[in-house]
Amino acid sequence: MQNKGLIKLFAFLFGLVSIYQLSFTFVTNKVEKEANVFANSRISESEDDYINKREDLEVRYLDSIGDVSVFGYTDYNDAKKKELNKGLDLKGGINVTLQISVKDILKGLANNTKNPVFNKALADADLASKSSDDTYLDLFFDAWDNIKGDSKLASPDIFFTKGLSEEIGSMDDATDDSVKRILRTKVDESVESAFEVLRERIDGFGVTQPNIQREGNSGRILVELPGARDIARAQDLLSSTAQLEFWETYETGNQNILKFFYDANMKLKDILEPTVQEEETITKAESEIDSLLSDVAQDSLDLANEFNPLLSKFEPAPLGYAVGSAAVKDTAEVGSYLRMPEVRRLLPNEIQFTKFFWERPADENAERVRLFAVKASRDGVPRMSGDVVSDASDIFDEYNKPAISVNMNVRGAKEWEKLTGDAFNNQTGIAIVLDNKVYTAPGVSSGPISGGSTRITGPNFTITETKDIANVLRAGKLPASAEIIQSEIVGPSLGQEAINSGFMSFMIAMLIVLIWMVFYYGKAGIFADIALLFNILLIFGVLTSLGAVLTLPGIAGIVLTIGMSVDANVLIFERIKEELDKGKGKREAVQDGFSNALSSILDANITTGLTAIILFVFGTGPIKGFATTLLIGILTSLFTAIFITRLLVDWYLSGRERRLDFSTGLTKNLFKNIKIDFLSKRKIAYIFSAVLVGIGIFSLATKGLQQGVDFIGGRSYQIRFEKVVNPSEIASELNTVFGSGTMVKTFGEANQIKVTTPYKVDVEGIEVDNEIQNKLFTSLQKYLPDGMSYDSFVLGAEGKAIGIMQSMKVGPTIADDIKKNAFLAIIGSLAVVFLYILFRFRKWQFSLGAVVAVFHDVMIVLGVFSIFGKIMPFNMEIDQAFIAAILTVIGYSLNDTVVVFDRIREIVDEKGWKGGSNINLALNSTLSRTLNTSLTTLVVLLAIFTFGGESLRGFMFAMIIGVVIGTYSSVFIATPTMFDTLKKKIQDGSQQ
Repeated sequence: MQNKGLIKLFAFLFGLVSIYQLSFTFVTNKVEKEANVFANSRISESEDDYINKREDLEVRYLDSIGDVSVFGYTDYNDAKKKELNKGLDLKGGINVTLQISVKDILKGLANNTKNPVFNKALADADLASKSSDDTYLDLFFDAWDNIKGDSKLASPDIFFTKGLSEEIGSMDDATDDSVKRILRTKVDESVESAFEVLRERIDGFGVTQPNIQREGNSGRILVELPGARDIARAQDLLSSTAQLEFWETYETGNQNILKFFYDANMKLKDILEPTVQEEETITKAESEIDSLLSDVAQDSLDLANEFNPLLSKFEPAPLGYAVGSAAVKDTAEVGSYLRMPEVRRLLPNEIQFTKFFWERPADENAERVRLFAVKASRDGVPRMSGDVVSDASDIFDEYNKPAISVNMNVRGAKEWEKLTGDAFNNQTGIAIVLDNKVYTAPGVSSGPISGGSTRITGPNFTITETKDIANVLRAGKLPASAEIIQSEIVGPSLGQEAINSGFMSFMIAMLIVLIWMVFYYGKAGIFADIALLFNILLIFGVLTSLGAVLTLPGIAGIVLTIGMSVDANVLIFERIKEELDKGKGKREAVQDGFSNALSSILDANITTGLTAIILFVFGTGPIKGFATTLLIGILTSLFTAIFITRLLVDWYLSGRERRLDFSTGLTKNLFKNIKIDFLSKRKIAYIFSAVLVGIGIFSLATKGLQQGVDFIGGRSYQIRFEKVVNPSEIASELNTVFGSGTMVKTFGEANQIKVTTPYKVDVEGIEVDNEIQNKLFTSLQKYLPDGMSYDSFVLGAEGKAIGIMQSMKVGPTIADDIKKNAFLAIIGSLAVVFLYILFRFRKWQFSLGAVVAVFHDVMIVLGVFSIFGKIMPFNMEIDQAFIAAILTVIGYSLNDTVVVFDRIREIVDEKGWKGGSNINLALNSTLSRTLNTSLTTLVVLLAIFTFGGESLRGFMFAMIIGVVIGTYSSVFIATPTMFDTLKKKIQDGSQQ
């Protein structure tokens, strides 16, 4: 091997840089462990809410020593920025996909026009978006083209507005196509603006290593907040539009407003009373007790006289500048009454454009809230909006309570002075409204306020809340609403369990492989082990250097890399043994062994790498993490197997009288002189495989597959209890609450279940999430410990052992996209590999054999999951992780097949086909490598399956089946298919 000195230097520097990069992770772990010990020593478990108190103390401790030097070259704050990033499944936190409303952007660009054609096109686009993968903007354009008639997008009442007229130019000359180009630009700018607003908000949120990405031109933004524990706060931060508005209220006790409520109540009686009486009539008709008919009729008459739709739920009375109050649970119904056109028409002329806002509840336990009536114009716009805010900060008021200080620009200062002056003269208040909730409504007692400064206070404001509000006001409002269409929430204790189980599986798998290599190859196995350990160091070093995120599937990818690294060494050692058997000297045998194995190693790793690239392109979240580690592992494995192992072997052989046999006494003669006629058994294999595939297809056609939330949309919750529970009993109860379709099954231990429900799957918003979690808590309360609160059940906390451990939400639209990407990933991988093998082997028969074998393997894995999906005691849903497993099976099967094909090509080029006898020779000569690699990989996968945690079991099971079937198919399906499709002349050897 040439340039040994350069390779040694590169390996030394590569290893040194990896150790340096990983040292920051060591520093943060050390300091955080000290913080944990400190907090635990100060706060005992006997204290109330000791978990949250310990977490707060840990944070304060880390803040206090953040700048203190550690080991003389870094400090905690610096090391935290450079440590190995851990994904949500290892650290806990929240991952959401936000959909910026392109509809809102278009309506804003059109100044909320009432044009019927425009609004019909929006409605059609809404409908089409539920079943289409196209962007909302394209759907709007299609809908517009279908119904526009003589209308133009450049009409004065659509997009030829003050804001767009300069860009559109001449209204007469502008075409729809030219306006569409402008709209695409404007929508893209708005989404980019939303992206920047969210980035600023996240920067102020206080989590380390956040991740925010735009997803193409779909209007979607992916946000990951590893380590975020206050999930509700994070969701509010991300979805809040931060629409700040200043409205003038009416004077206290305004008689027009109070009279309106009584008139509205009477009108609602006329509208709703016939429905009530009809329901009562039906009830009476169904009654079978004739003797009570007269009593019922009298009671019904009394009830009708007392029927007050509005006033029974809303109490009109001056409360400061508020006009009344209602129970929190009744606000939605009261609001719907006040928005009815028949009711709105009752407003007197002088207040006909009045708007109503509920106040923000004082806290989550508040039972009643006040209603504010504010003055509005025909356009319904506020006196001032939040775009005049130049700065905002969290402060404490004169009573030492948290508040928000707001400073305005020059225009805002003038408007504020005018607004406060009007409020002083009219003896009215100023309602400060954020996202349609009144936070405060003070009066003005000393005349107009100049300078453009104000203060927002709120009942029971918390420090965290004022920080977040000031943060979103500084960042600015979103240009359109942002809905959470997909989310995954992982509790920190579940993340720690994943780390423990992942580390356990990793160490066990690596230990087994290290021992096996020494057992099978003796001293050479020790060199392979050193190269393997160095490989692991490099993988983690590269992950840290690139800022990549390590996930639980990522750990699985690293462990799989162990098997691939072993495969490369096995190929090399087996070829060296063959050269030694030919009578060559040690040095020559080593040189030729490495050279002859290189082609197989490269082909095998390139095919696996191609599937990993496809997985990276089409995967998301943890699956992308799996692909990342797999790609890094492929590159580092090639380097360590080809160069590091070679350096160690050459170094050892450079010493005098040193013996290196590449085997032990027990393994020296294994797999030697084997002469199995594989091709003669191909018909049996065809029949056997046809039966397996046929059974699988029949099961897929009749039973189908259990599709996960990823593919069908919905919400899933991993819930842990103190004691063993019966999933069938819980399923029966939850189906009465959420309707049919809710599935409950044991997930891991018998005290843990996974609940999946399609309930309100097409309804977005945090309110629905909270509603479902409340229903879950209420329904499952009897299975929970006495006194467990809703917050303890829902919120993630360090050391949490009972309640919701993890949750996921996937909207139907994004579920369709995931399913489509999964299909494209599988088809794409098959196509790419077909072309690569065709390029490498120059005969389409090799490509066909490989693809048939892969298709065979995939169908068997799918069949197994269909047949045993509801029998196995672990999760076997078809989700993104399963697609990753399928693609990995494809990569592994191709790896095995390519090694066999490579040996066939080598032997056939030298000796010819000879009716298939040389194919048997090639298969027998690779049998040692095939079984060695397969068994090693299988042991590694079994270790992950057993110790790697519940969330990986289905993933690993698919790969275990794939490895077994892939090993079989490379010998009994791929090779025979390739041989049988060759021309007869080639088979006989008369033509090459």
